Amino acid sequence: MIWFRALLFVLAVQVTVIGVIPLYLAGSGPHIPPGPWAAIGLLPLTVGVLALIWCNWAFVAYGRGTAAPYNPPRVLVAHGLYRYVRNPMYVAAVLVDVGLALWTGSLVVLLYVVVLAVMYNAFVRGYEEPNLRRNFGESYAEYVAAVPRWIPRLRPWPGPQINGVRLH
Repeated sequence: MIWFRALLFVLAVQVTVIGVIPLYLAGSGPHIPPGPWAAIGLLPLTVGVLALIWCNWAFVAYGRGTAAPYNPPRVLVAHGLYRYVRNPMYVAAVLVDVGLALWTGSLVVLLYVVVLAVMYNAFVRGYEEPNLRRNFGESYAEYVAAVPRWIPRLRPWPGPQINGVRLH
């Protein structure tokens, strides 16, 4: 059942916010002339889509929850991409839409990316982080101290410790 709830959230929210809306916006407003950036845009688009798939899977597999705020993970997810950056799902969403902006040449989609990034930052700081602190306490505090919010680490965080023993 959790896989079904996760899939519904992905389709209803994530696909809409980072796919349907920007593709709709791409049909309006000014565009940059066609050029090599259209092909270049496929790289962040592909990397972002793959990262989103992995992050959604990790929420279910490791966290026993979904990306939906009403059904969050019950276990702190600090595996894979989450060992490099605390918010890889949002970073991936921005990558997808940067890729779409380049691929379509749409300046309106590029503006949408900026607005989306500002909204993600406000949501993370105002809602997600306080809830994670409340729900996961000291383990989240250790995670926050070691893993950056937006810019990935070069090496993965080795994971939490209890009495000097790594849990991952």
